Amino acid sequence: MHIETSDLVLQRAYRWGSERGSAIYMTQPMGGGAVRDYTWARTIDEARRMARHLQSFGFEKGSRIGIVSKNCAHFILSELAIWMAGYVSVAIYPTVNAKTIRYIMEHSESKLLFVGKLDTWDELKQGVPSGIPCISYPLSPKNDFPMWDDIIAKTEPIEGNPTREPDEMALILYTSGSTGQPKGVVHTFRTITSAVKGGQEVFKFNANDRVLSYLPLAHVFERLVVETISLYVGFRIFFAESLDTFVKDVQRARPTLFHSVPRLWLKFQQGVLAKMPQKKLNTLLRIPILSGIVKKKILTGLGLDQARMAVSGSAPIAPELIQWYRDLGLELLEGYAMSENFAYSHVSKPGKARVGYVGNTMPGVDCKISPEGEVLIKSPGNMTGYHREPELTKAAFTEDGYLKTGDRGELDSEGRLKITGRVKELFKTSKGKYVAPVPIENLINAHTHIEMSCVMGSGQPQPFALIMLSETLRKQLKSASDGSLRGEIEGAINDLVTRVNKEIEEWEQLQCVVIVKDEWAIENGFLTPTMKLKRDVVEKAYSGNIDGWYGTRKTVIWHD
Repeated sequence: MHIETSDLVLQRAYRWGSERGSAIYMTQPMGGGAVRDYTWARTIDEARRMARHLQSFGFEKGSRIGIVSKNCAHFILSELAIWMAGYVSVAIYPTVNAKTIRYIMEHSESKLLFVGKLDTWDELKQGVPSGIPCISYPLSPKNDFPMWDDIIAKTEPIEGNPTREPDEMALILYTSGSTGQPKGVVHTFRTITSAVKGGQEVFKFNANDRVLSYLPLAHVFERLVVETISLYVGFRIFFAESLDTFVKDVQRARPTLFHSVPRLWLKFQQGVLAKMPQKKLNTLLRIPILSGIVKKKILTGLGLDQARMAVSGSAPIAPELIQWYRDLGLELLEGYAMSENFAYSHVSKPGKARVGYVGNTMPGVDCKISPEGEVLIKSPGNMTGYHREPELTKAAFTEDGYLKTGDRGELDSEGRLKITGRVKELFKTSKGKYVAPVPIENLINAHTHIEMSCVMGSGQPQPFALIMLSETLRKQLKSASDGSLRGEIEGAINDLVTRVNKEIEEWEQLQCVVIVKDEWAIENGFLTPTMKLKRDVVEKAYSGNIDGWYGTRKTVIWHD
């Protein structure tokens, strides 16, 4: 894909600052119902002033600058300032612990840290290397660092439009750690702009589009869909304030483009079904006069009545869940990509989607399946490598330049890709048979009682599944005064096991399902910041119970 300097996302931002200076680019909630709007002119001006301040430290060109913050306008302002100043951004998930932030700051050799909107600063600050200068955002927790607004007020902006070359390093994306120690994925202005330009070619984003930013900007999915595409196209970003205000935030934005991860799509569905059971919904959707009214009411309640495009990514999603949204009139598309290719690989295209498949390749992307079944990708968004890890970089690519995704997959006759599991997630039973857990988990997760599942069973005669019940059921169980609800749940899960076992091979069939009392969350380390299950953490947490569960010979077991 050919990239001109004028195509680069930084150059496009300059353009909107000049051509559309009075248009609002970002809307930031400031608490108490107040919001602060940033026009394109204000955005570019504040970034220019912060760039001048960064340069005053005398860092050499290409120095890394850290950002640790929940999503907010100042994250994007900081990245623009870093690029204008000639530096490289290193975004850190706001949910990491002190050990991880220290590792990333030291591994990336970051010279300065922007400290933003955070819930756990008291923990995080223990990991910030001593002597590192820090700058505080307006929404930051209380600290003694120089404040963004004070710096902007007294600093003159840099002159002109400093440019960066296409092959200069732009950012380092540290992976979320679902497979161990975070790795620093290096992207240039060419790789990120290639992903943006190709996405624009397919989906025809425009300046009138609106997005809500609420998934971590430190993650590649949000970085592409929200930040870099908005810089390229010029559309508007609304930021979410908190989980408590999420519905209000969505309704304020009324996004035309909405993206989420499977767990949240499931939670949205469960919220609807808690008010309107599936049986009643099915009946209403069959009535011609009422069907349209019901669909509009549900989508308006979710804040998605204006969404012209909805996408799920980051992890596998159950085909039944995709179909549920399509039955409501929302064509939920599925995307598939990685930090290593700047989220530029596959997507289900409008009108060409096949439920259960993640879609076709994006422009300029080539995909093939290795003899071992691994998905291999050659993309203009492919990373230049892992920062300071030459051996890992070499191992990540085939000799002919394809990125090894670590995912197993298959292609249909129209080139659409289906992900069938992770290469390294296969486990072998005591019968010598290999089991891929993800397809089984997708069957389990399609049940409205279940929020997440994890299929295990290495060295056992048959696999088993750990399940976390839906949030609604977990709340009901806490307030239930007798065992009748447990009995209903056991009956439903028994039926589910029977159905699932009929759809899979004999050696994959579940011996039992264990209902866990724990909530698998980011905060307790069971999930990555992008809500992917950390299998090694799950296995370690429950390994001492497995022999006992098999010994009960029950189909449904409560782990209290």
